[in-house]
Amino acid sequence: MTTTRAMAAPRETYGRTLLTMAEDYPDIVVLGGDLNVSTFVHLWRDQYPDRFFDFGPAEQNIVGVAAGLAAAGKIPFVSTFSVFGTGRPYDQLRVLISQPSLNVKLVCTHAGILTGEDGMSAHSIEDLSLMCSLPSFRVVTPADSVETDRAVRAAAAIHGPVYVRLPRAATPVVHTDDYRFDLGQADTLRPGADVSIIAVGSLVAPALDAAAALASQSINARVINLHTLAPADTDAIVAAARETGAIVTAEEHYVHGGLGSVVAGVTARHCPVPIEMVALRGYTGSGPAYELMAKNGLTAAGIEQAALQVISRKTT
Repeated sequence: MTTTRAMAAPRETYGRTLLTMAEDYPDIVVLGGDLNVSTFVHLWRDQYPDRFFDFGPAEQNIVGVAAGLAAAGKIPFVSTFSVFGTGRPYDQLRVLISQPSLNVKLVCTHAGILTGEDGMSAHSIEDLSLMCSLPSFRVVTPADSVETDRAVRAAAAIHGPVYVRLPRAATPVVHTDDYRFDLGQADTLRPGADVSIIAVGSLVAPALDAAAALASQSINARVINLHTLAPADTDAIVAAARETGAIVTAEEHYVHGGLGSVVAGVTARHCPVPIEMVALRGYTGSGPAYELMAKNGLTAAGIEQAALQVISRKTT
């Protein structure tokens, strides 16, 4: 069961949101990596050229300069593709930004496999694992363009390093314009007592569609958008485990180190329950974005099947 929703590109929302913040945050500077049109920070470059720096494909250098700017009191927003922004400068992110907890905002687009035809070398399926392993980083995966706007504003408003993960493709809009985003507090989109579906990013809309399909089978699925992976909303995860007795996690990321690992770690400590993980099991090929999603089971049907499987494993 698929609901027709408006589509919007979070990466474009990011670029336009930055522009609206320029006057309120005169210390914001934007650093690009030769992909400024794709990440939509060319909008900032064109309007605020004296607050924009383009380093070309030199990600380690970009992060090093961002650290220096943050140490000097600026609020650097670093933007490139996720596979380049988290993998290539990992040591710089670790030593120069995470360890001193500098005020750098890393907003990367083209995450996951919705990068599509660019192929596996450009598919960023390990970034959540990398960024969640850096203790001082907040890690946010918005579900849609509305949440992207709120997450970018929240990132600017707090002190310290933040990673915001965005896709290349337009994604379904699941939030209304009056949506309130709270960093670190999960967003429960649908109540339910039979199973909990905890999703992030591009799989939040399919999670809602899966819950609708399950409802036609008299199964009431709770749907939680765990937009912040670090720090994760432990209370929401524990409540889901205790009140529904089974959990499905759904993410456009490798099965190790992302949402599934975060949820499993929390439940193992506080309330062990059966868990099924809808996620990538390895690298995938090149092709149209949503065909790749279907090939890898990252769909409403895949989430529905995982929910039925995990319910069959419930002990009570």
